[in-house]
Amino acid sequence: MKEEEKTDNLWQVVVFMFFILITGSVVVAGDSLDTDRQVLLDLKSFLEERNQVNRGQYSQWNQQSSNPCNWSGILCTRDGSRVSAINFTASNISGDLYNNFSSLTALTYLDLSRNTFTGAVPSDLSNCQNLVYLNLSHNILQGELNLTGLSKLETLDLSMNRIFGGIQFSFPEICNNLVVANLSANKFSGRIDNVFDGCLKLQFLDLSTNSFSGEIWKGFSRLKEFSVSENYLSGEVSESFFSENNCSLQVLDLSGNNFTGKVPSSVSNCRNLDILNLWGNNFNGQIPSEIGLISSLKGLFLGNNTFSPTIPESLLNLGNLVFLDLSRNNFGGDIQKIMGRFTQLKFLVLHGNSYTGGLYSSGILKLANLVRLDLSNNSFTGPLPVEISEMHSLKFLILAYNRFNITIPQEYGNFQSLQALDLSFNNLTGQIPSSLGKLRSLLWLMLANNMLTGEIPPELGNCSSLLWLNLANNQLSGSIPREMMNVGRDPTPTFESNKQDEGIIAGSGECLTMKRWIPADYPPFSFVYTILNRKTCRSIWDRLLKGVGLFPVCAAGSTVRTFQISGYLQLSGNQLSGEVPGDIGKMQSFSMLHLGFNELNGRLPPQIGKLPLVVLNLTKNNFSGEIPYEIGNTKCLQNLDLSYNNFSGTFPVSLNNLNEVSKFNISYNPFISGTVPTTGQLATFEKESYLGDPLLKLPNFIINSTDPPPNEYPKIKKKENKKWVAVLVLLTMTMAFLICGLVSLFACMLVKSPPESPRYLFEDTKYRQHDFESSSGSSSPCFSDTVKVIRLDRTAFTHADILKATDSFSESRIIGKGGFGTVYRGVLPDGREVAIKKLQREGIEGEKEFRAEMEDEAAMEEAY
Repeated sequence: MKEEEKTDNLWQVVVFMFFILITGSVVVAGDSLDTDRQVLLDLKSFLEERNQVNRGQYSQWNQQSSNPCNWSGILCTRDGSRVSAINFTASNISGDLYNNFSSLTALTYLDLSRNTFTGAVPSDLSNCQNLVYLNLSHNILQGELNLTGLSKLETLDLSMNRIFGGIQFSFPEICNNLVVANLSANKFSGRIDNVFDGCLKLQFLDLSTNSFSGEIWKGFSRLKEFSVSENYLSGEVSESFFSENNCSLQVLDLSGNNFTGKVPSSVSNCRNLDILNLWGNNFNGQIPSEIGLISSLKGLFLGNNTFSPTIPESLLNLGNLVFLDLSRNNFGGDIQKIMGRFTQLKFLVLHGNSYTGGLYSSGILKLANLVRLDLSNNSFTGPLPVEISEMHSLKFLILAYNRFNITIPQEYGNFQSLQALDLSFNNLTGQIPSSLGKLRSLLWLMLANNMLTGEIPPELGNCSSLLWLNLANNQLSGSIPREMMNVGRDPTPTFESNKQDEGIIAGSGECLTMKRWIPADYPPFSFVYTILNRKTCRSIWDRLLKGVGLFPVCAAGSTVRTFQISGYLQLSGNQLSGEVPGDIGKMQSFSMLHLGFNELNGRLPPQIGKLPLVVLNLTKNNFSGEIPYEIGNTKCLQNLDLSYNNFSGTFPVSLNNLNEVSKFNISYNPFISGTVPTTGQLATFEKESYLGDPLLKLPNFIINSTDPPPNEYPKIKKKENKKWVAVLVLLTMTMAFLICGLVSLFACMLVKSPPESPRYLFEDTKYRQHDFESSSGSSSPCFSDTVKVIRLDRTAFTHADILKATDSFSESRIIGKGGFGTVYRGVLPDGREVAIKKLQREGIEGEKEFRAEMEDEAAMEEAY
């Protein structure tokens, strides 16, 4: 009996375990298309809650439909039984990432790139064990990385975010099948020397533009592409890193680090190498002659090191070499004669080498295939070489920052394909040749900071592609020719040609050129300037050449923004006179007009208000008459400077429509009368914006916003009773203490967060906090960076929340500056926008103005 009981019990256990297994399988089988549908509907609600406006394709999902496979952005398995892919790329979604993707157990593909997701990468993603493709690039994700559990992952793209911390914990866990990993343009740090040892299938690894340090990973030569550019890696690159039988590299980019020593000759073992980029390190000694054995090499970037000036003859064997960068090696003397023998070259970059001669003896002026020649930042003297005009393939000629003198040759108008001519910062004299008007493909003409004289040739108006014209700081005279209003009227053929021409590639040197061409002091270029690194420079260069704008602009009278290409006209710092042509309204491709520091006069034509202006600078001229009312129609205008002129008439109230102006100056126009509005953007500017306008009536809070200079204080007569002075001082001090006490108490009440939810930005929405550095110190426990916060629409903020909403008071968020502080745009996770004023002074008037500012700006449209 006992044996039978044992047998029965054993069978019961077996049956029970089998039942559990069956039940478990039933539960798994329960993950069906219907359950996937429920998860997607939950995802839709999650996204709609956080994106009140500009909702993406998910808003079209039909809740009544039983089949989500037909929904936009969704793909299913071949048999249609499960959801396998979500593609929300460039869907204008903001806020935190959804924290339940793991419930889609058949999900293999997830693309959320090119949105504005914020917060940390949720740990839930680690449970998506079937993911093969994950793309979270081009967002604003932060926090540390934890993706352990994604063992099937083949492609991972986290580029262009703000993720920080080390990667040594995630990658050993997800390496089994990983082929592509792009972590570029984040804030990762730590060592990488052994992190990828187990990634045996890895072929493409991009770690560029981070903060990695220590030594380089020794196993990189087995990859096809490896980039660690713009990090803090150091040490020597050993000969042993390039195995004779185990180098598969096609692209090797070590640029922008702190590597030292000599370049190993064993790099020649990488016989399939297309790109070798060693730019911006501390390599020294001879350029290895063995590099000449890499017959496949197309791009060789050795700039910004300290190589010796001898160029190995063996490099002439590189029959496929099209891009050679030897810039910033301080070679000095004449250009090496070997340069003219690289007959196959298309891009030759030699800037910053202190060359003094050799333009003719080197033979570089006979390189018939050259598309780009950059000789800027050297010490060349004498006249500009006429022979360059015979290089008919040239599209980019950069000769800035030298000592060339005499005149610009008329022959420079013979370039058939030239798109950029930069002769700025030389000693050129004489007139601008009229022949330049034949350059129909010209996009950039940079002649600034020379000694050019005479009138602007009207033939420049024939340059139909010319969008960036800089003639500033010369001695040009005469009037602005009416024909100039046709400049840049049709750049489309040039852009279309560039889109089809694979030979127009981004290379090195763009950042130096870009910084010269971008007016960094003016928004929105001031924002673009702050993000310039080598990778973004290449991207910006590519966008501009293909006709894609860098920042949104809007047509006159409209707030609808587009990324149409827009250029600038920079004529400031000359001796131009006469009136601005009335046809200026035809220049629809220009958003920045710099006409300051000239002798222009007469009335400003109202047609100027028809332009998609972002910057209008007319300072220090002799303009007269009324300020055109039509300027108020330029809704995207960010910088308006009309100071030091003779404008008259009534102050146009239409200027108060300029809600996005962050720099405004109308000072020293003594004949302007009328009243500056007490509300709106113009009321936020300091008294200095209105100095020297005695007939203009200002609101009291602007008048009192700036203390008078010391010599303007009224002097106390010596005969006055000293006792009255003492009493006055005592009363003043007493009142000051009382007011400061009341203001501090009031501010503490405003800033204080709800005690029950100090980490929430909203009452109903959790928002993870991170630590941020303050932009300025605080002397009072109740004031944090002098920020005073008011609650609107039942929304409670903490100081950390405000820092996150304004990107730590980033300059790119500035929408206005006033007498009491700076106004910033804050973007909340649900898509709402608020205006946040960072006060620089305490005071009751400041509090009143702050309240008015918040009411006026809370619903402003997003500037970028």
